[in-house]
Amino acid sequence: MGYGFKGSFGRTTALALVLTVSAAGLSACGKDKNAQAKDKKPVAAQTVSVAPVAVLPLPRVINASGTISAWEEVPVGAETGGLTATAVNAEEGQFVRQGQVLVALNDTLLRAQLRQQEASVTSARATLAEAEASLKRSRELLAKGFLSQASLDTATARQATAAAQVAAAEAARGETAARVAQASIRAPVSGLIVRRSVTKGQIVSAGSELFRIVRDGRMELDAELPETDLGVVKAGMPASVTSEQVGQADGAVRIVTSEVDPQTRLGVARIALTSMGAFRPGMFARAQIKAGDQASPVVPSAAILYRQNQPGVFMVDRNRKAQFRKIGIVARTGDITAVSGVSAGEEVVVDGAGFLGDGDAVRVTVHKPAPTLSSAKR
Repeated sequence: MGYGFKGSFGRTTALALVLTVSAAGLSACGKDKNAQAKDKKPVAAQTVSVAPVAVLPLPRVINASGTISAWEEVPVGAETGGLTATAVNAEEGQFVRQGQVLVALNDTLLRAQLRQQEASVTSARATLAEAEASLKRSRELLAKGFLSQASLDTATARQATAAAQVAAAEAARGETAARVAQASIRAPVSGLIVRRSVTKGQIVSAGSELFRIVRDGRMELDAELPETDLGVVKAGMPASVTSEQVGQADGAVRIVTSEVDPQTRLGVARIALTSMGAFRPGMFARAQIKAGDQASPVVPSAAILYRQNQPGVFMVDRNRKAQFRKIGIVARTGDITAVSGVSAGEEVVVDGAGFLGDGDAVRVTVHKPAPTLSSAKR
């Protein structure tokens, strides 16, 4: 009897213990689930406004820089050599006219030779006249039967020889006259002298460069352009060229070179200046090329941010997440900016963009209208 009571009591105690442990386990599970639920609280979405990317025809101004150079440099040299420069009539920076005497060489000996050869020409002509008169008489005598054919042939040969001597004397005189003319070194073209390499008293060698002339004084800027802008710039486009030292001058694109430097990825547009002003070859200058209206993707200027010195905008994807996209700045006009790297119809964040991080959830409250030309005029 007593044994049965003890067994019943033991089973009851064990059952109670099992129920207590089970209840404690259920209570712990409930606490873990509540903690996990608290950890999975939804992240608050950033409230933003967006605007669609538009494509507008905007006036495009392309900035470039480079070096002033001569449109065409003409070297001036001596055609005859071994003569002394007796006068130098031009200096660097002087504008000269075509045909103007720049250097006079000592031509005393040449002029003496010229006078001697002129005398030779006169003598040869006199001999020719005598030979022609003799030939005429020989023909008359032959016709009357008083002269043989052999004598006529001799007279004919003398006349031909005298004519050849006249031609030779005239050629020698012409050569010396040309050398006398070459002793006066003249400007082959009108233009600005940018270099002088001769001094008075110098013995000038044939072919040596004495001056360098910028033809017509025309200057141009070799403006370096990124390869992405080479297709936009065309010959004839107006431009303004500015130098901090000498000011500003108007110009126009003369030619766009077809070659791109493989190292710098830059091409060259040659901008001809309408007036030389105080510009000189070798100066550094900047240019603004007016490329006309160009259809470009545009976004509100307020949407553009900089991350690590790189411009970009936040785009809103299908999951309403903000994604930062790098862009290129093409031109700023009014409240809008022409950019590259985006497409028409895509949405960019405007208000609230400065508080976003890449991948942040957003809640769009305002859809702003697409940029218009009226925005560009503000």
